[in-house]
Order: sequence, then C-alpha cells, then structure tokens
Amino acid sequence: MRIFLDTANVGEIREAAKLGFLDGVTTNPTLISKEKRKFDDVIREICEVCPGPVSAECITEKFDDLMPEARRLAKLAPNVVVKIPLTREGLKAVKACAQEGVKTNVTLCFSANQALFAAKAGATFVSPFIGRLDDAGHEGMQVIRDIVQIYRNYAFATEVLVASIRHPLHVLEAAKIGAHVSTMPFGVFDKLISHPLTEKGVAQFLQDYGKIPR
Repeated sequence: MRIFLDTANVGEIREAAKLGFLDGVTTNPTLISKEKRKFDDVIREICEVCPGPVSAECITEKFDDLMPEARRLAKLAPNVVVKIPLTREGLKAVKACAQEGVKTNVTLCFSANQALFAAKAGATFVSPFIGRLDDAGHEGMQVIRDIVQIYRNYAFATEVLVASIRHPLHVLEAAKIGAHVSTMPFGVFDKLISHPLTEKGVAQFLQDYGKIPR
C-alpha cells in the first residue's frame, strides 16, 4: 500500500520525504488556504519536493468550467493529479480527462456505487472519505471493502485512495483490506512509525550499554 500525506504544508512534506517512503500528496482548498500563499505556487513547490502523484483540486462545478481548469492544473507539473468531485458534471469531466490523458482523483466519494461510476469514467484514483462516513454513523471501512471487491471483480485500473483518515487503525484496516493508497495528516503518519514500547526498548538498551566495561 502506498502512503500519501494529506497536507499543503511543505515543511511537513519535506520531513516525511526524508524517510524515503512518501509516495504522494493530496491537497484541497481548505488545506491550501491555511498556508496563506498562492494556490499554484504551493502546488508547484509540493511537486518539486514529492515526485509522486500530487492531487490539486478543481474549484468549479460545471463541465464547461471543470475542463479548462483541469487542463490548467495538469500543466503545473508532470506529477499533478487533478481532483474532481464525484458529481454528474464531475464524472463527465473525469471521462473527458481520461480521453485526454489527464490523471484524475475523484474526491468526496461516499458509496461503492459512486466508486463504480468513477472507475467506469476512467478515474486514476477514487477517494472514499471514511472518517466522514464514520462521523455520519456509517461504517467507513465497509465501503472500502465493497469498493476493493468491485474493482477486483471487474479488473478496474482505478486505485482506491482511502481519505479522511483519522488514526493509525484506519491505515491498518485499509492495508488489510487491500486498498492501494492511504492518505493522512502528518500527525497520523508520524504515529505509524512511533511506538512507546520501541522508545522504551531503545532507552533501556542505551542505559544497559553504559554499564558495559570499557
């Protein structure tokens, strides 16, 4: 499973990239607004730091507006993936983007039926929002299971990008199910690596090493 960072903070992305296994980045207008910088400048810099897929989101809704915006975003850097919402107009745009060779991440997916249509439209990625589903009283991971099964049944090339991850268990469950990608805040990313027993063990070994005669 590939690991993406869900952020627009270049400092966080650089820190994660130092470990050598940051596979991509997802952004959205909310995350970019926190950086107090121009949208295009943020995306370009992220693409320089992270060579993997970097999702940049469209802010228009109609097909005739989405297409020129998608083309413009795709030109910002070779690794840009255009995020398009899972609506009727959005799916029309995804289909057209696929025909033009523009990679897409279909966002705000909340059901397996929606994900089926995203795959049929030719999406590169589909992003089911499991945290928001959990918040609404649904089982977010069951949606991931259903999508993964459907995609396997019909050999769809679209990758399942698990989004709205809230904690490490979400990542674990997504990996067990067989999702292709998990995207997460830096705080969750960091928790995946750290464990109190590891830290305790290191401290104990260092302490005991100091007792060895020299």
